This record gives sequence, C-alpha cells and structure tokens, in this order.
Amino acid sequence: MVKTDSGARVRLCAPCLFGLEGPLGNELRHMGMENVAPENGRVLFETDAAGLARANIRSRFAERILLELGCFPARSFEELFEGVKAIAFEDWLPRDAAFPVKGWALESALHSVPDCQSIIKKAAAVRMGAAYGLSRLPETGALHQIQFTIMKDEARIFLDTSGTGLHKRGYRPAQVAAPLRETLAAAMVDIAGYRGRGDFCDPFCGSGTIAIEAALAAKGRAPGISRNFSAEKWPCLPSGIWSVEREAARAREYNGDYHIFASDIDPKAVEISRANAKRAGVERLIEFFVADARGFSRPTERGVIVTNPPYGERLLEKREAERLYADFGRALAKAQGWELYLLSSHTELERCLGRSADRKRRLYNGMIRCELYIYKMGAAADEAFICSQSRRGQTKAGREAEAHQRGH
Repeated sequence: MVKTDSGARVRLCAPCLFGLEGPLGNELRHMGMENVAPENGRVLFETDAAGLARANIRSRFAERILLELGCFPARSFEELFEGVKAIAFEDWLPRDAAFPVKGWALESALHSVPDCQSIIKKAAAVRMGAAYGLSRLPETGALHQIQFTIMKDEARIFLDTSGTGLHKRGYRPAQVAAPLRETLAAAMVDIAGYRGRGDFCDPFCGSGTIAIEAALAAKGRAPGISRNFSAEKWPCLPSGIWSVEREAARAREYNGDYHIFASDIDPKAVEISRANAKRAGVERLIEFFVADARGFSRPTERGVIVTNPPYGERLLEKREAERLYADFGRALAKAQGWELYLLSSHTELERCLGRSADRKRRLYNGMIRCELYIYKMGAAADEAFICSQSRRGQTKAGREAEAHQRGH
C-alpha cells in the first residue's frame, strides 16, 4: 500500500438527491474544489487529501463522498473483470482491508447487479492477492467499501470515504413519521437565501429538521464536524488532515442572535424537535412552541417561511391535508412582505392554497418527487390571494350576490 501524498490530486464523486446538483456544485466550488462537474444525481470534482476530508466535514448537500478509482467500458463480464483487475487497489487498500461491494447498473448490457458485484469482488481480490502475495485475504481490517456504477456500458469504480451517509448528521435518532432528509432541508434553506438575517419560520416543524439546518447554516457550523468517517481509518491517507479540517471548520463559525421559529400542532413533535436541536448544539438559537399553522401570524413585516406540511396518502388523509392547506393559505394571505418556500408532493397544492406559485422547483425527498412552491407575498399578490381565499370560503349564494353587486 502506498501512503498518499497530501498534495496529490484525487478524483471524487459526490452523489446527491436529484435537484440538488446546482447547490452542491456551488458549495464545492466555494470550498476550493477544482474541475467541478455537476451531472444527474451527482457532482464530480478534483481535490487533494485535505479537500477529501473537507468535503466530508463541511458539505450540507452531498449524500456521501466517493473516491474514483477507475472508469472504463464494460459491455461484457470479461471487460468488467479485466477493467477492475487493472485498478491498483494496493495503492489504497492494506492487505487486511475489508472490501464489500455494492452498486447499480442502468441502461447497460450488464444489468444483473448481483453478478456484477460478484465479478468486481473477485477481480479486486485477484489483484490484491497478487500484490500482497496472499492466496486468501483476511478482510479483518478497516472498511473500504467498494461502490460501482454501470451507466450506458461505462463502469466507474469508487471507494466510499464517508461510511454512514452524510445526510445522517447524528442529531436525529428520534423522529416523527415521514421525516425530511437533512440534505434536502439544508438545500431548501439555501434556496430560500436564508443566511441568518431576518425572521425564519417553519410552522410544520415535525422533527425540527428544517429549523435545525437553518440554525446550522446561520451559525456556519459544519454538519459533519462531530461525526466520524470511514476514511479516517485508512492508513493510505495522511492522518492529520481530519483534525486540521475540523479545526478550520470551527474557526468559520459565527456567534450571533437569530430569529428562528419552529412550531407544530403536535406537542410530542415539538418535544422531539427540541431534543434534536440540543443534540445538534443549536437549541438556544431556535424558539420551539406548540401552535396550529392554520392560525399562522408573526408581528414582523418581513421574513421567510420554509416548510414541508404533511401529505396524506390515503383518501381520507388526503382530504384532511387539502383542508389544512386551504386554511393555511387563508392565514398566509395576511403575511404581507413574507416569502414562502413550501415543499410538497401533493399535485393539487396550488389549487388548495388558492393561488399559483410565483416559481416552482423540482426536488426529490429520497425517491419521492416533490415541488418546492415559492411565493412572494407582496401587496398586489396578497390582494389576489386574499380575494381567492375569501371566495373559497363563500357559499354559492354569497358568490352570486357578489357578482350581482359588481354588475351594478
């Protein structure tokens, strides 16, 4: 095994939820990464060993950080075997490394994932055995998870440097139903442009994820600063890079007063949110309270609402959710000067709210397709919003009387 020079360039891949390629690409460029190339569901980039640690510790939007070992055509199992065997695994894996294999294949001649896993494992073992003079590899050492993708007959082989997914920040062991992924919550905060100034509200806070990610972003706290990563145990990487990057991340933190509010109608959800915020170290930055979003009201003239209201899958739950959206829309009609960023998979949300969104952005919560509905609650728009919501609350006779009155 070769000890990687701290200044040597490596090719990395950061998978992400669909729709987050842009924010992730900008984030990596801001970290000083080079040759940043967003693709569908991932961003490729280059950096050194310190940058590898930095991306793991500081990225808010990446699902994990993968080290690319090789890329080659793989239209047959023989091509796959020979391509993998040509990779210098001994430069990265010690003789006792544990190296399980997982991955996926799409739009390729090789479509059986279990067969591809078996061939990649065998080819890597042949290469490692020859390099270390072993007929049987012990696999008792540190985890070096091999990942592969085969897309349109092109294979890419990676080592997973993160271990547990980066969306698992470590602050949310307890959660309510239908949790929002942390990376998506962080992206919603980023898209809303919240940087710690002004009021920030989530009136459907659930387990508190959106408000916690807003507090972490406002404070400038790296989401991975308190967790561990698989590559920390790899002898091929300089051991000091992790402590250096953690200290650099701590030096970037701000101390300030923020107006972040999170509420939910369920007292248990609010209790869980507080506990999660405490684990994240931001409990003093967020005001949690029990409240019904249908009565939403804030005393300030400006602010941003970022939220993910509940959505019912069954028919009765769906109707209840639609009534909730309509009532919430009526409350929002009075929030002049505010901006709303609402994530939902409900296809009729605009109709329920009583107004078309000013902008929409397609995002995914895991594999669930959602839209981020964006509303600017200006005076002119609010007048139309108020009128539409008022009419939704009228009886048919009342609407006919109003039309008759306008005719005179």
